[in-house]
Amino acid sequence: MKPGYILVGLTILLALVSLVWTPYDPNLISPDRLAGPSLEHLMGTDRFGRDTFSRILAGAQVTVLVGVVAVAIAALIGVPLGIVAGMRGGGFIMAATDLLLAFPALLLAIVAGAVWGSSTLTATIAIGIAGIPSFIRVTRSGTLQIMTQDYIAAARISRVPPALIAWRHVLPNLGGIVAIQASVYFALAVLAEAGLSYLGLGTAPPTASWGRMLHDAQPLLATHPLQALWPGLAIAGTVLGFNLLGSHADRH
Repeated sequence: MKPGYILVGLTILLALVSLVWTPYDPNLISPDRLAGPSLEHLMGTDRFGRDTFSRILAGAQVTVLVGVVAVAIAALIGVPLGIVAGMRGGGFIMAATDLLLAFPALLLAIVAGAVWGSSTLTATIAIGIAGIPSFIRVTRSGTLQIMTQDYIAAARISRVPPALIAWRHVLPNLGGIVAIQASVYFALAVLAEAGLSYLGLGTAPPTASWGRMLHDAQPLLATHPLQALWPGLAIAGTVLGFNLLGSHADRH
């Protein structure tokens, strides 16, 4: 089995398991603070005595949720606009795309946080909006190639409506490149959410988030490096998994 499938499957499995079971309540504070790994606490405890393994499991929920919703927002808006831009020219759409590229996810999250308050939802929406231009560009490029095919010319000669051409001929042939882009952007969304939570612009405490766990571990790097190692490995493994998944799909 490919490493990408294993890493992605492990992340999804952790998220699903945490829905029904964690060794301890992820937010349960105990006097056993900064304990090392043991049979009682597989990954030790943090500075508040909370079980690290339980928080890693709960953090996987946030990671998968943010990735799925952000990719869904970017794809559901970006793919139709990219098809329209590829079929109709789309000068205005591409100009708006270039303008949106000037606003990275971090800046959008800061603005959204200032207006609606910092939360997982606002960070997810900001990450999703920031991903729309990439889906538009990829989809438009694929659409331009598809529109040169003979079956598209035959459909046009037969006076098939453009919307029907897009639905029957263009969209099905874009599945591969959209799937690759979704996999790559899922990895970027995971990194973005972790970065925003680290900066205090994403998931708010005490909710478990891998980025927030890194933030809490920063003052303890010299004395308790494992506090940063576990969430760091979780983020790196998930991002690597989705990147490998996208690379594997691209080769096939």
